[in-house]
Amino acid sequence: MSRHALRHARRSFATATQNVGHDLKPGQQLHGFTLQRYKDVPELQLTAYQLQHDKTGAGYLHLHRDDRNNWFSIGFKTNPPDETGVPHILEHTTLCGSKKYPVRDPFFLMMPRTFANFMNAMTSLDNTLYPFATTNRKDFNNLMSVYLDATLDPLLRETDFRQEGWRIGPNNPLGGSEVSDQDLVFKGVVYNEMKGQMSDAGYLYYIHFLKHIFPDGKNSGGDPQKMTDLTYTDLKNFHAQNYHPTNAKIFSYGDIPLAEHLLEVDKKLSPFNRREADKTIKAPIDLSNGPLFYAVKGPVDPLIDRQMQFRTSTSWVMGEISNALECVALGIMSAYLLNGYGSPFYQGLIDAGLGPDFSVNTGFDFFGRKGIFSVGLNGVKEADVPRVKDATKDILYDVYQKGFDKTKIEGLLHQKELGQKHKTADFGMSAMNLSVPRWFNGGDPFDMLSWNELAADFRSKLANGNYMETLLEKHLLNNRTLTLTMEPIDNYSTNLLMEEAGRLSNKIAEVSVATGSESAAKASLIKQEMDLLEVQKEEPPHKLACLPTLNVTDIPRQMERKSIRDSLEDQVKVQWREASTNGLTYFRAINTLDGLPTELRYLLPLFTETLLRLGTKDRSIEELEDTIKLRTGGISASYYSNTSLFETQKATEGLLFSGFALDENVPMMYELLRTLLQETDFDGPDVESRITALLQNTMSSSLDNVAASGQLFARSYAEASLSPGGLFAEQTTGLTQIQQVSSYISQSLQVGVGEIISKLKTIQSFALSRSPNLRVALTCSPESVPGNEQALRKFLSAIPSSTTIPLSTPSLPAFSSKTFFTLPYQVYYSAVAIPTVPYINSSSPHLQLLSEILEPKIHNEVREKGGAYDGSPYFSSLSGVLGFHSYRDPNPQNTIKVVNDVGNWITDEALSNAKLNAAKISLFKKLDAPENINEEGMVRFLSGVNEEMEQDRRERLLASDINDIKAAVQQFLVQDMGKARIAILGEKQDWVKASEGWDIKNIDVADPATELATSSR
Repeated sequence: MSRHALRHARRSFATATQNVGHDLKPGQQLHGFTLQRYKDVPELQLTAYQLQHDKTGAGYLHLHRDDRNNWFSIGFKTNPPDETGVPHILEHTTLCGSKKYPVRDPFFLMMPRTFANFMNAMTSLDNTLYPFATTNRKDFNNLMSVYLDATLDPLLRETDFRQEGWRIGPNNPLGGSEVSDQDLVFKGVVYNEMKGQMSDAGYLYYIHFLKHIFPDGKNSGGDPQKMTDLTYTDLKNFHAQNYHPTNAKIFSYGDIPLAEHLLEVDKKLSPFNRREADKTIKAPIDLSNGPLFYAVKGPVDPLIDRQMQFRTSTSWVMGEISNALECVALGIMSAYLLNGYGSPFYQGLIDAGLGPDFSVNTGFDFFGRKGIFSVGLNGVKEADVPRVKDATKDILYDVYQKGFDKTKIEGLLHQKELGQKHKTADFGMSAMNLSVPRWFNGGDPFDMLSWNELAADFRSKLANGNYMETLLEKHLLNNRTLTLTMEPIDNYSTNLLMEEAGRLSNKIAEVSVATGSESAAKASLIKQEMDLLEVQKEEPPHKLACLPTLNVTDIPRQMERKSIRDSLEDQVKVQWREASTNGLTYFRAINTLDGLPTELRYLLPLFTETLLRLGTKDRSIEELEDTIKLRTGGISASYYSNTSLFETQKATEGLLFSGFALDENVPMMYELLRTLLQETDFDGPDVESRITALLQNTMSSSLDNVAASGQLFARSYAEASLSPGGLFAEQTTGLTQIQQVSSYISQSLQVGVGEIISKLKTIQSFALSRSPNLRVALTCSPESVPGNEQALRKFLSAIPSSTTIPLSTPSLPAFSSKTFFTLPYQVYYSAVAIPTVPYINSSSPHLQLLSEILEPKIHNEVREKGGAYDGSPYFSSLSGVLGFHSYRDPNPQNTIKVVNDVGNWITDEALSNAKLNAAKISLFKKLDAPENINEEGMVRFLSGVNEEMEQDRRERLLASDINDIKAAVQQFLVQDMGKARIAILGEKQDWVKASEGWDIKNIDVADPATELATSSR
């Protein structure tokens, strides 16, 4: 660190400490709390305070830092008693109304009443957290009040339990058909969420892993097969037992003085009395009598070769959470063994052909007080399952024999240190995740905050010799292991459906006994559903008056401007953002590729992957990775596209390069980037096998990715036929890209990858050039500008001045207006996309507000009434698309109906100024959310939207009135609804018929990729 930077850090730290507003000493009291200890952390420019509430014993951790993005969280120890998911369902129902805020769902009702840039609740293995963040002090106090009342004094109504947890009701009571004729089904937001999770083979494997490594632990999220055993009484009892201040850990961060927090929190905690806290910490399995072997069943992935679908891993229990130094050392050891293509396990397992990708549990993490280290693979052949463990043991022994490379370890330490310097908007969240989970399990919440101390201690141990080798021998060179293998079975999904049908029948039979007959049971369950629909109606405005809110007048009329300037280096435009960057320089560059042929566009994602996979003629990828870690914070290349601000049917595409480094290492960063782009060797002896492995790696995780974020894939496909930009995105990141990769794998098995390599070499020839097609953005401190100018000039002089791209004329292929993708999921993912107007059009701001106005309606209809885990509208101002999507949705048919009718709803129903103002608040909290330092100026660089455009749009948004919104509704949700495109993913149902316009697609490894855009079955 330079002397100037050091002086600046000291001044900032002194200011942060002074802003606490008092000189509290350990043992002294303030507003009902006693300070137990505090610690200065100069490298993070913060002071940490640990306190305890005198009356209840609630723990409090405050991190005071000169950061206006203030964070707060209250959390509780919530060891699950069984597999019913009671901690998860309680997390949802606590947010459905409280004594002070007795409205239905204040959590979502607060969304348009707050400037919060983060609001959520999270259920972990043994604790539940409720965090939020905002830059507005009044807003902070509002949200703290809502969160504390929600968790400590929730209403926990039985209707909320049925909505969020589980119930039995008619399949589609809003579908228009006679309700009494509909089948009864299990419903509930969390129930459907977890059905979706269980469709994800990676998640399923991880849950089985946790069950076996922690036999005393339970699935806190909930197993749908057990969830229907949970009663309303069980839920209330669990809250009474666990959601008490004595069982709570409270966290706050930012520049608001600690005294203000304590005053408000004490008011909420004081009515409670201290009692015994839950200090139970679940222990992992005892492996002293190992090795242990277990086998479980799982689903088949239709996108992967049927012979390569086993998942297997081996795990060790190692390390104590109380030993912070050893925790750090074991984390570094894990990164050494696993991170990067040149790592021992990547080379010894994946490069060796045993599997294309690491298993989801691979790595080192803490569970309770103990650490678990696991190594495993997906996509393994049955015959290779035992070989994976054997190879794992051999790799560990080989590393032990050769010793740990000190240069590699320094590279990993360098990455950690750059992470400390990198200024992020969500630093409070990162600090909470570092400290609070450890705190719940008996660890010291201060331990991981003081990285400099830990790094110094680690380097001292390392200097004494054999420290890492001793740790490896102690923890991993033994047979105290647990090996878990998941075998794919063809009828796995069918078995789940049969089990659910049997369980449903049994539950209905129980109601029949209580009501006297099966018909009476059905009538009772239908009435219960219809009563719930009444409860779920929109709250009248007068009932919402109890909720605290900000006002449109609280929105700043002028945007916060960042100083940005432009320069020209040779033919290359350079954007400069000069700011305090803590001695770091951030680099981005875009090379646009006009007229790129479709066959090469498909390969751009693979090309960017190969840059950090193949190495050069002179240097292996292991050597390159080591240098990148030691001299930079990372280098990357990715596909880039951007729709014109003036015409949605025009788009540019190309490659985006990025990286960051300490100022003094910028020349090396440029040289590494140039080396990767110009010298990556596509003619080496093992290139074909490595490219084949990369393709298999992509496919091995494809179904899991779609199961985790299926709505994004549905949205991408729905948008693909609306504009060139939409098509480009689908071809490079969507289902079409997945299918294309599948065809490449088939090609590799039949004729090899020679043709693919030839095309990759063609891309390499024009990937980067010093031409008007290239533009650069640099973010750095003012004092580093001269050095950056010189380094950039040298970099540009070393790359070609021009290149030749094989040109083609882009055209949109034929797409159906309604597409259904048959995939083995228990729930559905859907999207509707409607073309609108470009960014500069005067209607664009109105559409942006319209999507915010529709949010409560879609949430109410699709999530609360329909049971989907999520349902949301969206508007992309850059691509000009208004859309809707649902996530883990049990009834996409109803969701599409809701979307089709939404234009009539907003036309017929009075649109109040209150709703419009709420939409403005909801939108501006996103527009004005804090940015990471490296993101400042990037909207301008990536999209072309400058600050003048942003300010003009801001003024248009603030000036928008009800007539503007109604006009947008009439044009785009009524007149233009026929232009909409629909895509749904999931198990095919009877209502999906080609005769009714559905294009039905079965995704598997045999289908040629082009069918996604052209087939009609």
